[in-house]
Amino acid sequence: MKMKTSLFLFLMISLSACTLAQYKINITAPQFQNDTLIFGHYFNESIMIQDTFFTNSSGQSLIQGKKNLPEGMYTIYFPNTSRLDLLMDKDQQFSLKVDSTDLAGKTIIKGSEENELFYAYLNFLNNKRKEAEPYHKILKEHKSPEDSAAAKQKIDEITAGVKSYIGDLINDNKDLFLSKFLLAIKEIDVPDFPRDEEGNITDSSFQIRYYKQHYFDYFDLSDVRLLRSPLYENKLITYLDRWTYPSPDSIYHEVDMLIEKSRTDTLLFKYMLTTLFNYYAKSKYIGMDAIYAYIGDKYYVPEATWADSSFISDLKERIKKITPLIIGSAGPDIRMVSVPDEHFIAAANDTLLKKDPYKGSFFNLYDIDADFTILYFWEADCGHCKKTIPLLHDLYEEMKPYNVKIIAVNMLGGVEGKVKWVDFINEHSLYGWINAWNPYDYSYRDAFDVTSSNIMYLLYRNKKIIAKRIGP
Repeated sequence: MKMKTSLFLFLMISLSACTLAQYKINITAPQFQNDTLIFGHYFNESIMIQDTFFTNSSGQSLIQGKKNLPEGMYTIYFPNTSRLDLLMDKDQQFSLKVDSTDLAGKTIIKGSEENELFYAYLNFLNNKRKEAEPYHKILKEHKSPEDSAAAKQKIDEITAGVKSYIGDLINDNKDLFLSKFLLAIKEIDVPDFPRDEEGNITDSSFQIRYYKQHYFDYFDLSDVRLLRSPLYENKLITYLDRWTYPSPDSIYHEVDMLIEKSRTDTLLFKYMLTTLFNYYAKSKYIGMDAIYAYIGDKYYVPEATWADSSFISDLKERIKKITPLIIGSAGPDIRMVSVPDEHFIAAANDTLLKKDPYKGSFFNLYDIDADFTILYFWEADCGHCKKTIPLLHDLYEEMKPYNVKIIAVNMLGGVEGKVKWVDFINEHSLYGWINAWNPYDYSYRDAFDVTSSNIMYLLYRNKKIIAKRIGP
């Protein structure tokens, strides 16, 4: 008897656990009979399709699954292209009665405190928006100063009421995702500038610093539920775009902070690492390859377990190649052949001389004595180069007083490359600077990561890289 009782209890507990683990949403949508409903969840601003369900002849449907859904914001697409957003917390069994004429205003939700409060909030906002419309109209139409002042006061009162309502909703429901979601969209209240006794501003950058320091006060970077909402990526990218100073020394600290905040969840960590890695890989700011290399070396190579092994191998090689070329580093020394102006002029009408590759003298980059050295890699049949190099030569005359020397490195080798080079130099009178090449050794391409033509580096006296991949 004891054995049968134990088995019965075990089965009941197991059944109970399965029931608790299910999500089940009963939907009644009379306007959509024998139709298709699409159920999905947000992943930032994208919608990831979870499943497709069908309504019966009465417009009823059941969205269900055997395991609890990851918490976050979900949506139901209806055939008329409208959609209904839902917040999914631990309690995932509830019902909806939908009215397509006003989804937010007339939808009836039972069994989900989270969504009942969420739709009460949406309807409250909608009503307050309507209440404020006539006062915004007065301001827009530039009525009398008295009317405008009164309208502004009413708008301020409505705004204060909305803030108070949201504040109470957050404080009274701290255990719900709704509270975290509403906090995440809350704006930072920035104090006025500090002033002296006479009212003069004493710190003009105070508000900018304050906003940056408090940017994530209400937004929990470590909460993966916010990743399943339209909020996370916009918040993160805005911070990187507008509130992170584009200099490696500043960004290293920010990257470490963001990565560490994401370690609470595997998906969140993967998203954060991949997003930061790609963001700085594609950055248009000079010198951001330092951040790309930093993230790759410190985090991606050792921790991106989802990445293909060949990609990781290639990334290691890429990091190895670009690290010596990070701005602030001393550039590698390279050996080239300098061809004097006299040779180009003499070869203009001498076919044999024009084809002769054995002219000029070897020199090393570090032999060049200049306060600034511009190193430009180009080809005579490169469309961009044809536009760039004459502009650079024009600027050379202006830069001479600053002890600037330019090494224009022709990358076309062989007899054919030599002929094109000579003709282009003579056609555009590109004399006076160092026209160089190395038809015997192309290791300079690896040394300066020259994967294509039209690449320029600016070097300081000790050949320290101070800018790269820039234009004239």
